[in-house]
Amino acid sequence: MDKKITVEMCEERKTPPSVEDLGFGRTFTDHMFVMDYESERGWFDPRVVPYSPLEIDPAAAFCHYGQTTFEGLKAYRAEDGRVLLFRPDMNAARFNNSNERMCISRMDPEFFVRAVKKTVEVDKNWVPSRPGTSLYIRPFTIATEIYLGLKPSSRYKFVIILSPVAAYYSQGIKPTRIYVETDYVRAIKGGTGMAKTGGNYAGSLKAQSRAAEMGYDEVLWLDGVDREFVEEVGAMNVFFKIDGKIITPSLEGSILPGITRDSVIKILRNWGIKVEERRIKIQEVAEAYQQGSLEEAFGTGTAAIISPIGELKWNEMEMKINGGEAGEVASKLYDYLIGLQTGRREDPYGWTVEV
Repeated sequence: MDKKITVEMCEERKTPPSVEDLGFGRTFTDHMFVMDYESERGWFDPRVVPYSPLEIDPAAAFCHYGQTTFEGLKAYRAEDGRVLLFRPDMNAARFNNSNERMCISRMDPEFFVRAVKKTVEVDKNWVPSRPGTSLYIRPFTIATEIYLGLKPSSRYKFVIILSPVAAYYSQGIKPTRIYVETDYVRAIKGGTGMAKTGGNYAGSLKAQSRAAEMGYDEVLWLDGVDREFVEEVGAMNVFFKIDGKIITPSLEGSILPGITRDSVIKILRNWGIKVEERRIKIQEVAEAYQQGSLEEAFGTGTAAIISPIGELKWNEMEMKINGGEAGEVASKLYDYLIGLQTGRREDPYGWTVEV
């Protein structure tokens, strides 16, 4: 798409919140990106406009049939004042994969990145500078055809909103306590587990609430057929260090292909650390723990970047991993990725993109 993105500036700009008042996903910037789609015209009218409520018809298709996709990425403030994105091309590719699965028209990936960059550029003053903070970017698409019938919509709206966010860990990297879910399932091969769509997350809330009631931070999902194979943790991919090797579940259609996951695998292999992408049973993890060979476990995702796992509860077994502390590999990865994303470390991969 070579369409020009028009910009309508708001009449009165808000004052960005202080770093002390930042949370996650509750404060939004002055502007947002909006673009429409009609089957007869394709994507049209890309524009940055003042942030405001969307006007949605009650019969809009996404309200009833869940035809929607979204992405999540961040903009970081470098020490020299530059604003950097991290691998936005990967978000564009995953967004199109999600759209294909949900029968939503694909978007030119280069235009997706251009739209993200333009929206961030307009509200660049909202990108916080304190270490660990960032500007969270949420692109999403909703089906807007006015029709109560089950079919792919002929109309869509693509929106990008921005939210300044605090460091995920306010007091440094902190291990989490994870509950292994054995009753509910998140996805199965052939379903929508590999797509970033709202229904996947709505369906996970029951198990997440139950885990929280028991004092756990997140849910580790098992496969939906055998309830034996590890899949992912909440909104993160999961890694285990067993006998010096890093093992992560392979992508077989039911796991979200995380961009941080992909980055971590490439970084570890570049460091000379062996990484296996394969199916791994929760029983194998438990046996490694009992034998003393489960050295570390951690999750990877856009929000936390690296989230060490200090404890896993599976049925009656409580596995205290690495004494409940962050492991060496997880800590090193966290520091390295933060350095890349904020421009403090040389980027040998060409992953950072300046706005």
